[in-house]
Amino acid sequence: MAIWILRFFFLAVAIGVGASLVTAPEFSQAPWAVLPTVLLGAITVIVVDWLSPRKRIEVISSVYVGVVVGLFLTYLLGLALTPWIDSLSADGGQASGTAIQLLVSVTICYFCISVLMQTKDDFRFIIPYVEFSREVKGGRPFVLDTSVVIDGRIVDVVDTGILDNQLVMPRFVLAELQAIADSGDKMRRARGRRGLDVLNKLRAKTNVDFVVYERELPEMQGQPVDMKIVLLAAHLDGKVVTGDFNLNKVARIHNVPVINLNEIANALKPVFLPGETIRVKVVKPGEEAQQGVGYLEDGTMVVVEGGREQIGKVVVVDVTKMLQTSAGRMVFGRFMSLG
Repeated sequence: MAIWILRFFFLAVAIGVGASLVTAPEFSQAPWAVLPTVLLGAITVIVVDWLSPRKRIEVISSVYVGVVVGLFLTYLLGLALTPWIDSLSADGGQASGTAIQLLVSVTICYFCISVLMQTKDDFRFIIPYVEFSREVKGGRPFVLDTSVVIDGRIVDVVDTGILDNQLVMPRFVLAELQAIADSGDKMRRARGRRGLDVLNKLRAKTNVDFVVYERELPEMQGQPVDMKIVLLAAHLDGKVVTGDFNLNKVARIHNVPVINLNEIANALKPVFLPGETIRVKVVKPGEEAQQGVGYLEDGTMVVVEGGREQIGKVVVVDVTKMLQTSAGRMVFGRFMSLG
C-alpha cells in the first residue's frame, strides 16, 4: 500500500509540474502537448518500476555512488581544463566546449559505476544508508559445488523452508556443469543436464536468494575447481555445500565450514534401539552364512541373521544393534517371522 501511495503522489506532482509548464513562454508554440508529455513520462517511470519489483540494493547503490563520484571527478577535471575550454569558447566554439564537458562527464560516470558494480563484493564502503559488503544479512552464504547440484536434494531442502541463507553458484562451477552436459559420454551428459535442471528450479524459487557469482578472484588463477570453491567460500565468509568426500576434507583443512548433505541425510535417519522390531524386505544374501540383506525406505541397510532363506519376502526383524559407518548407518537384527 505504501508504494502505491508513493506512486500516486509522484503522479500528482508530475501533473502539477506539467500544468505549471503549460503557461511557460518556452512552450508557447505547443502548450497543448506539455501536460500529456509530462504525464506520459511519469506513467512510464511508474510502469518500469512496477515491472521490475526485485531490485538489488547493491546495484542501485553502485549507480548512485558512481554518479556522485563521477560528477565530483568531472568537476575537478573541469577546473583543470577551464583555461582550454574558455579559449575554445572565445574562438567561437562554445557548443564544442559544452559537448566536450558533457562527454567527459558521461565517460567518468560510466567508469565509476562500472568499477563499483564489478568490485562491490571485494570491499566495504559505508556512507549513510549505503553499504557495500561481501557479507550478506543473516546467515552465511552457501557456496554450491558440482556434486550437490547434480545430486538434486538441495531443491528438497529448499522446499522445506529451513534455509534463509543466500545460495551462491560460482560461474566456474556452472561452466563445469555445462561441460559435463556437453560430454560425449551418455551418463555424464545425463548428469550434467540434471544439474542444469536443478539450477533452473533453484532460480525459479521465490523463497530462496539464489545468485550466480560471476567473478574469479586473482588467487583462483590456475587452481582446480574444488580449490576455487574453497577460496570463494573463504572470501565470502560462507560455507561450502557439497556431497563430495574429498572436497569436504580440503575445505576443513583450510578452516572453511562445510555442510555435507550426506551427513545431514544420515543424521535424519531413524534410530532403532535393541529390542525394537522393524519390517523389511530381504532382497539379497549377506556376506555371512544365513544372512540376508534388506533396505529401509531411506536407504538404511538392514542385515538380517537367518534371513537368507527369506529373499524376496517381507520379514519382521528384531533389532540387535546399529552401526554408524562413513557410508551411513547399518541395522543388525534377527529374523523373527514373515511380515
